[in-house]
Amino acid sequence: METRKMTLAASGDSFITRRLPSLVPEEFQNLSQLLKAADVRFTNLEVTTHDHEGYPSAFSGGTWAIAPPNVLKDLKAYGFNLLAWANNHTMDYSEGGLFATERHLNQHEFIHAGVGRNLAEASKPKYLDSPGGRVALISATSTFHETWRAGNQRPDVIGRPGINPLRYKTTYCVTSEELNLLSRIADQCAINAGRNLDIKEGFSVPDPDGVLTFGNLKFIEGSEPKKVTEPLEADMKRIERAVKEARRQADIVIVSLHSHEMEGEDKAAPAEFFKTASRGFIDADADAVIGHGPHILRGIEIYKNKPIFYSLGNFIFQNDTVSALPADFYEKYGLDADANVADALDYRSSGGTKGLGTNKSVWESVIAMWEMEGGRVTKIKLYPISLGFGLPRYQRGWPVLSDDQSILERLQALSRPFGTDIKIEGKIGVIYLS
Repeated sequence: METRKMTLAASGDSFITRRLPSLVPEEFQNLSQLLKAADVRFTNLEVTTHDHEGYPSAFSGGTWAIAPPNVLKDLKAYGFNLLAWANNHTMDYSEGGLFATERHLNQHEFIHAGVGRNLAEASKPKYLDSPGGRVALISATSTFHETWRAGNQRPDVIGRPGINPLRYKTTYCVTSEELNLLSRIADQCAINAGRNLDIKEGFSVPDPDGVLTFGNLKFIEGSEPKKVTEPLEADMKRIERAVKEARRQADIVIVSLHSHEMEGEDKAAPAEFFKTASRGFIDADADAVIGHGPHILRGIEIYKNKPIFYSLGNFIFQNDTVSALPADFYEKYGLDADANVADALDYRSSGGTKGLGTNKSVWESVIAMWEMEGGRVTKIKLYPISLGFGLPRYQRGWPVLSDDQSILERLQALSRPFGTDIKIEGKIGVIYLS
C-alpha cells in the first residue's frame, strides 16, 4: 500500500493529577483542535492512574505520582492517542500501581509503550493505525531506580514487571597523580572493603586494567579532568532491535526517551549518553526521537534530516496537587503524623519560594508538529504553550497556547549548538529541512 502523508504532534510530560474543569473554554478548544489536526498525538504519561491499588514504593521519582483513572478521559479530550509511560514515576506504587495503570490505559483504548510484565513486553514496539498510515512507538527511560527495570523471562522463572531501561555508565577522568591519590585514600579508608570481599568470594568481578573503583564511582587516567557518560551496549542493542523490527511493520518509527540526566549542572543540556543514544536510534532507522524528563525545554537537533527533541518540557504539570502522599514523604522532611499534603508541599517548597514552582521555564514549553511523506520530514512547526506560572499551585499546570516570543527565542538559543535554525514566523517557530 502506498504511504500517505502523515501529520504528527508531540508534547512532553503530562503530569496530570486532576480533572479538567470544563471542555468549553476557548483556550482548551484551541489547543485540542490543534492536536486533533494531526494523525498521531503523543504525550508522556508521568503519573500512575489508579485508586491506590498498589503499595507505595520505598523510593519515588520525587513525588509519589498518583491520579484518579478518570484523568485519562481528559487526555482523550485533548486528542492524545499515543502514550509513553516509561519514566521515573512508573513504579511509584510498585507492581500493583503498574498493573492498575496498565488496565486503565487499556480500558481507555490508548496505545502505550515502555512498560510491561517482563522485559520483552516493556521493550516491544506498540502500533497505532491512523488515517495517514501506521506508526510504531518504542519507549524507554534512563532515569529510574535500579529495582524498577523489567526483567527477562526464563524457561524456569517468570520475568519481572517494570520499565524498559536505557542504562548508562559514568567514568571520571583524572590525572595520574589524582588517580594514585584516590587509590591510596580508598586503601586507607577501606572505601572498597565490601566490594573487595565480594570479588574474593565470587560475587563481583575485578575492574579492567586502568580503571579504579572508588566507592560507587569509576575513575580512569586522562589528559584532562572530565566526566564521560556512555549508554550501556546491551540496552542499546535491545532498543535498536525493536527499532529495526518496527521499521518493517510500520510507516513511521518513533523512540520516546525519558531522561533527567544533564551535562554538568545545566538542566537544559542533555547528558552525552542521551545524545549518543538518540543518534544511534536514528542510525537504526527511527524517524524521530522524542525526549522529555527535566521539565524544561532542551534543544532540537536535526540528525540525518530527522528530529531529535532532547526535551519538549511539560504539557500538563500538576505535581503539587497529588491527593495523598505516603509516610516516607513526610518522614523525609521531619513532619509528624498530623501533617497533611498541603503541609508537606509547603515544606518542600519553603512556602513557595524554591523548587520547580518558582522556575518560569518549567511552565513554558512547545508542541511540535510535523508532516511526513515518503519517509521524509520537510518542516517542523513549534507552538508555544504556557502553564500558568505565578498562579497558585492548585490553579497552574493546564496548558494554553501562548504568543510569548521569548519561549521560542529560548528554544532557538538551546538548539543553535546543534546547528538547528529555528525561524520565528508570527506566533510559531519553524524548522525547514532540506
